[in-house]
Amino acid sequence: MLDHVGILVADWNKAKAFYDAAFAPLGITLLNQIPEQFTGGVKVGGYGEQTPDFWLTESAETGPGRHFAFRAASHADVDAFHAAAIAAGGTDNGAPGPRPHYHANYYAAFVIDPDGNNIEAVCHAPA
Repeated sequence: MLDHVGILVADWNKAKAFYDAAFAPLGITLLNQIPEQFTGGVKVGGYGEQTPDFWLTESAETGPGRHFAFRAASHADVDAFHAAAIAAGGTDNGAPGPRPHYHANYYAAFVIDPDGNNIEAVCHAPA
């Protein structure tokens, strides 16, 4: 249903460093950075696996936190996401583990990014 989503970040370099590290275990990378002459001098970039699906836009006004969940191929990838995100400055919001109250095969971890967004990695494969 969704083609892509975007969030506002207060500090482009800090957010980029966080997402570069947190997304690496999931195979997600920065695929496109829009030249600033097309954005009015604002830094804008899109992350994804094959197409940019998750966009960051630098802004003085970031607004309230939001929740985004990213698919992981394995439980180990969820664990690696959580460790990388914490090491990159994220705050733990739910350690890696099963969440049977969501779904029988729901293994996830949650981290608050530097701008207050709740970022999740989830694997639906059985244990």
